[in-house]
Amino acid sequence: MDVDKAAAVISAAGIELTDRRRNGTDDGWSLSFSNGAVVEVRDNGEISASGKGAEAVASLLGLPGKSA
Repeated sequence: MDVDKAAAVISAAGIELTDRRRNGTDDGWSLSFSNGAVVEVRDNGEISASGKGAEAVASLLGLPGKSA
């Protein structure tokens, strides 16, 4: 999944995108959302979610579940 698709899926669920920038290693994008989630979308297609709202976002993207 590319960065635009990931942002669209999450935004369509009513979670506002608050920031989008290249990550620190310049090998992908870092997306921040209003629920506290941060989604990393690497140029090679790898996706990960972290932060307070990570579980909700991971579910929307079909990522493996996170344990609290």
